[in-house]
Amino acid sequence: MSDIFARLFENGSSIQLEGEEYLFFAGDPVKFMYLLLEGQVDLLRHTANGSVMIMNRVFEGCIAAEASAYSDVYHCDAKAKSRSKLQIISVDMFLERLERTEELRREWAAHLARELQKSRLQAEVRALKTVAQRLDAWIGANGDLPPRGSWQDIAQIIGVSREALYRELARRRVGID
Repeated sequence: MSDIFARLFENGSSIQLEGEEYLFFAGDPVKFMYLLLEGQVDLLRHTANGSVMIMNRVFEGCIAAEASAYSDVYHCDAKAKSRSKLQIISVDMFLERLERTEELRREWAAHLARELQKSRLQAEVRALKTVAQRLDAWIGANGDLPPRGSWQDIAQIIGVSREALYRELARRRVGID
């Protein structure tokens, strides 16, 4: 994300989360916007069968749950994956600052369009029938697999169980020394 968005958060407050700590929960009222300065925050949605899907990963320099600026409540949980530092401002202040500057509005609209494209791709991946197809699509969009300890995150992103993903990776002989 462009550094231009840091201007939206000037003079905001800073907060810190430990790994596995929640920033907000689905259904909480939206009061603040969050810019991630350090760490990683995952946006999670719980399915009816109890599994958890990673809806988005928020990295340094990115705004968490952008669409919440236009909502009364959060539609997912936000959980720190690692120790994270965030800059926060009220939603009202965020929208007011956005309104004041044409350049910020254009950048914001372009950013939201890119996020929509990313979300549509993720939905297409999850709509594929087999684990193999989903994994191929994920690799096609993201490149190589992450380190072995992060494979379970891919399962959550593509909407399959860890076990199903591990079986597919074993079938491909990935990670076998």
